[in-house]
Amino acid sequence: MKKTLSLLVASTALATPAFAEDLSVVGSWSSLPLHNQYEAPFWSETLPATSDGSINVELTTHNQMSLGLGDIYPLLGQGVYDVAMTVADYAVADAPELEGLDVPLIALTADEARAMVDAARPMVLDIYHDRFNSHVLAIAPYPPQVVFCNAEISNLADLEGLKVRASGRMTAKLLDALGAEGVNVSFAEVPGALQNGVVDCAVTGAGSGYSAGWWEVSTHLLPIPLGGWDSVVTAMNLDKWNSLDAETQALIASEIKSGFEDPAWASAQDALVNDIACLTGNGECPAGEARSMTLVEVSDADFERARDILTGEVLPEWAERAGGDWAKRWNESVGQVVGVTIN
Repeated sequence: MKKTLSLLVASTALATPAFAEDLSVVGSWSSLPLHNQYEAPFWSETLPATSDGSINVELTTHNQMSLGLGDIYPLLGQGVYDVAMTVADYAVADAPELEGLDVPLIALTADEARAMVDAARPMVLDIYHDRFNSHVLAIAPYPPQVVFCNAEISNLADLEGLKVRASGRMTAKLLDALGAEGVNVSFAEVPGALQNGVVDCAVTGAGSGYSAGWWEVSTHLLPIPLGGWDSVVTAMNLDKWNSLDAETQALIASEIKSGFEDPAWASAQDALVNDIACLTGNGECPAGEARSMTLVEVSDADFERARDILTGEVLPEWAERAGGDWAKRWNESVGQVVGVTIN
């Protein structure tokens, strides 16, 4: 009998990790491709499998939890959950220096955007450590944030006088400088706002707008990246991170790069082309039925005007809001990569 019990105990010990880690994870918007194609598979399948069952994950999303967007990272820092991911711009009220991660108009391809993010990463690590008691694990993109309008427009100048939902604070400043009225509307409320005339236009990723049905309540698409790439930061509560042994930390860091961050970036550029095709019918739509929004061509003059406003007004205003040596750090990192200097 003793021998049988010993064998049972031994087999149970082999089947169950001795020090299993349980992680409560809060993902980004549950309806969007980044979560469904990359976040959910990584946390629900890839990481538990590659850890041989030593990491267990309970996954939900911030919209399923009805969290206030500005509360996601502060609650992470308090240890309400272990891991969270959402758009960095949602946190800029608590950390204005974080606006320097996702600057509009200076990265026009996925490769340029990733180079910008990689240059900014040391600053982002410090911001999340100091502001949100958390450790950054990954930074992934939504596609470039373009302009959906339920109004007839033919160029950038036509935004003047229109009410436009911005995707972040720096974008709102840019819209104001263009003569538009930046309006604060949450992503989920945009379709109703466009339909009811609360806003005339709204900025988001082309794929996000397609998935959320913005094509039903808007007619024109202006594919200029006025909202940058809407970087999504994945972070772990710092106390939880520090409680993990070095081997587990290394496993998570390695796997999230190869199993989540790298694939999300690899698909970003093609996603923009495909999403525009899906919204306008100009080309093949791999995501489903193509729609018939009017594609507004972006002229060199439009781009140059917006870029001049960004470098002459918007970035200097950000440097003043951020304070400290953030402008200097940005110039020495991101600025060098993208060829922009804040004076």
